[in-house]
Amino acid sequence: MSLMRMSSPHTRSGDRTAGVMLQVAAATAPGVLALVLYFGIGVLINIVLCTITALACEAAMVKLRNRPVSFYLKDYTAFVTALLLGIALPPYCAWWLPVVGSAVAIVLAKQLYGGLGYNPFNPAMVGYVVLLISFPLAMTRWVAPGELIQGTPGIAEAFSLVFGNYSVDGFTRATPLEIVRLNDSVLLEQLYQMEPILNQGRVAGLGWETANLGFLVGGLFLLYRRVITWHAPAAMLATLALLSMLFYDSGSSLSEGSPALHLFSGATMLGAFFIITDPVSGATSNKGRLIFGAGVGLLTYVIRAWGSYPDAVAFAVLLMNFAAPTIDNYTLPRTYGHKAPRKATEGEEQ
Repeated sequence: MSLMRMSSPHTRSGDRTAGVMLQVAAATAPGVLALVLYFGIGVLINIVLCTITALACEAAMVKLRNRPVSFYLKDYTAFVTALLLGIALPPYCAWWLPVVGSAVAIVLAKQLYGGLGYNPFNPAMVGYVVLLISFPLAMTRWVAPGELIQGTPGIAEAFSLVFGNYSVDGFTRATPLEIVRLNDSVLLEQLYQMEPILNQGRVAGLGWETANLGFLVGGLFLLYRRVITWHAPAAMLATLALLSMLFYDSGSSLSEGSPALHLFSGATMLGAFFIITDPVSGATSNKGRLIFGAGVGLLTYVIRAWGSYPDAVAFAVLLMNFAAPTIDNYTLPRTYGHKAPRKATEGEEQ
C-alpha cells in the first residue's frame, strides 16, 4: 500500500496514512496466525527480518535525500511492505533472503523511483520476484504443515535453520498447487488420496486453505473499514474462478485443479486484498480497478496452468503494473482535456 503518484504523498495528513497502514497490517493478523499455526514461527522470523531491513533501508535512503527520517518512518508504509514480503517468503528460509528481498523492495522498487507514492511497481512483489528468479531453489522450499511432520520446528531449531547451515529439506513438501501442476499420471481424486497435504485439507490443502480464509477475513475487514474498494479483489477472484471452472475437466490427470483449489491455495487471497489494492501501482478509477483485477486473475491462472511457476500472483501483479498507466489513460475522467488527478488512497476517497 502507498500513496498517490501525481502529487506529494504528504499533502494530506501523515496520521491518516499511518492509520490506513496500521489497519492493513492488523488485517493480515488472521492469515499470519494461520500460517504460524500450520507452518511454525519461521513466518514470524521472516517478518521480523524483513521489517528490520526495510526500516533501516528506508531511513538510510531518506537520509541521503535530506528528508526528515522520523517523519517518513512514522507512516508505516515500509513496515507494510516488509510485512507482505515476509508473509510471502518460505518459512525457515536462510536469513539473507528476507534481507536481500527487503532491501530490493525499499531501495530499488520504492526509493529510487522517488519514494512514497511514486513507485510504478508494487515494492513487495518486486522484492519477491527478484528473489524467486535469482534463487529459485531456496524460494520453493516451503515446509510442510506441522501435522504432516510431527510438529513444526521449535524456537531453537527454527533459529538454527534460519541462521545456521542446516538444511530444511527434511521439513519441505510440495505445495498443493505444485502437486496438481506436476501431476500427469493419476486422476485428481486419486491424487488427493495419495497426497497427505491434499487429503487432510478440505478443498485446497492442509494449512493453505486456512491461511487463505484468514486473509479473506482480513480483506473483508478492510472493505468494511473502507480502506479498500471491492472492485479489484472481486474482479480478480471472479476471473480466476471463471477460468478455473471453464478449464476444469472434472479431474483427469491433466486437470489444472478445481476453482476451490485456485481460490484457496497459494497467495490468492493475500494478492486479492493486500497486493492489487495498492492505489499507486494499480489502477485508479473503479472501472480501471475492475480491469486491473481481472487482468491479474487472468494472468494468475494462465501462469499457474501453463507456465513454470505454480503460484503466479507476484508475476501477474507486476505485469499488470505495467498496464496500469494505460488503463488509467482510458478509464479516468478527463477535465479540460487532461486526466483528473489521482487520489491519495483508496481509504481517503471514501
